[in-house]
Amino acid sequence: MSYLDPSTINIDEVIYKFYASLEEIYQNLRLDATKIYEEDPAAVSIHEVIVSYPGFYATAVYRIANKLSQLSVPILPRILSEHAHGKTGVDIHPNAQIDVPFFIDHGTGIVIGATSIIGKNVCIYQGVTLGAAQVSKVLSDVKRHPTVEDNVTIYARSTILGGKTVIGHNSVIGGSVFLTKTVAPYSSVFNTHQLRIEVREE
Repeated sequence: MSYLDPSTINIDEVIYKFYASLEEIYQNLRLDATKIYEEDPAAVSIHEVIVSYPGFYATAVYRIANKLSQLSVPILPRILSEHAHGKTGVDIHPNAQIDVPFFIDHGTGIVIGATSIIGKNVCIYQGVTLGAAQVSKVLSDVKRHPTVEDNVTIYARSTILGGKTVIGHNSVIGGSVFLTKTVAPYSSVFNTHQLRIEVREE
């Protein structure tokens, strides 16, 4: 997203639109928190999720930063996202499009790039990257990051790259998977690396 020249922004209009959006942001965050509570067996209550879960904190800051970004507010959305990044280890670009509800479990090390699109009921675990297949300034206006459709779970340390990469709805991406191509709906993708355990005699 390209920001407007600050001198051309109608500050009063931006403030009005932002405050008008707070009820929607609040309701969306309630849905996010409820999703976490329903999916995480360790969650005792929705209140616990809201006050103590780093994934929820990162999501809450993202939803505020995203709205400010939609209103073409310069700099502040990135300041907010980097604040959340520093506190939680979750790096969500404010221009990413993330539907409701959204569930980040554990959170540390998650990266969600600026042109990522994430659907409803998506769950992402720690260490997941939704990134670009190549990094070049000339691609700044191009969709560089993946699309994740509804009802997808992406387990820990998986990396999904590329603006044309689509994870089809109702799919499961296992841990430590590296993907640069589209996955059809209802797919299960797992790393085939085999762990070998040998027991030595004493």
